[in-house]
Amino acid sequence: MKQSLRAKRMAKHHRRLNQASKVNLVSLMDIFTILVFFLLVNSGDVEVLQADKSIKLPASVSEQVPENNLLVVVSATDVVVGGRSVGKLTELMASTDDKFLPLEAELKYQAQKAGPLKETDLITGRPVTIMADQKLPYALLKKVMATCAAAEYRAISLAVTQKEVSVDAGGG
Repeated sequence: MKQSLRAKRMAKHHRRLNQASKVNLVSLMDIFTILVFFLLVNSGDVEVLQADKSIKLPASVSEQVPENNLLVVVSATDVVVGGRSVGKLTELMASTDDKFLPLEAELKYQAQKAGPLKETDLITGRPVTIMADQKLPYALLKKVMATCAAAEYRAISLAVTQKEVSVDAGGG
């Protein structure tokens, strides 16, 4: 029996609807590829130091990226080197010496673990980052820095919170 044009068109339409649907993954894969490249490019720019909730770092406009150094943390209660507590802040305050001896002993131990200095590093010393509260008295910070310098850690960096550089609109 002969079908009308309308019947043929409807049969063709029903055959097309009965087929399994196809998923086009090309555009989805393109999006994920772009996302992966974006994350790879932007992941290496920022280094976050382990922040102590009790420490409020001073703000700075420095754009120099910190290196991965030995970290000396002076919190509200303790002096911590590389995650190990070496003394109390009250002991540091009570010390009349120019150096804090427990900190110096720990730094010398860390230096011994790291091995001898290279010929090129003898003048600059080993690198260390000091993370202290912005309200820490300068005399205590100076004592911590003097202790670091005495233990061959003379390349001292101070941890700060980076703030945006404000641009003067008035110019001058």
